[in-house]
Amino acid sequence: MTNTIIMLVDDSRVARMMTRAAIERLRPGWDIIEAASGEEALTAIALDRPDFVLMDVNMPGIDGLEAARRLRERCPRAIVSLLTANIQDPIRHKAAELGIGFMSKPLKDEALLDFLDGGHATS
Repeated sequence: MTNTIIMLVDDSRVARMMTRAAIERLRPGWDIIEAASGEEALTAIALDRPDFVLMDVNMPGIDGLEAARRLRERCPRAIVSLLTANIQDPIRHKAAELGIGFMSKPLKDEALLDFLDGGHATS
């Protein structure tokens, strides 16, 4: 049996470190892969097919919404959520249109657990 894989996509190394620490605390044993951009995430999924993806919105190059859309096309079974400080309603609506979750930064353990347990992410 393979381990569950979660991908963290954020241009902030500190944000990735904090999210990684929360996941390691809540789901020890899960494999965590990281990408610093939308482009890097799309390249990484050719090697590892993540079960879960947490994606920042505001990144240089391909933004998180476009990267999430492309990722969903290539990995339709992956459960994807935005994890962003950009909490504007248009971002939330676009996430809903794409069929992906939405979590606001700073990340709360309860919201992360809801996402990891069933793919529901709204905070």
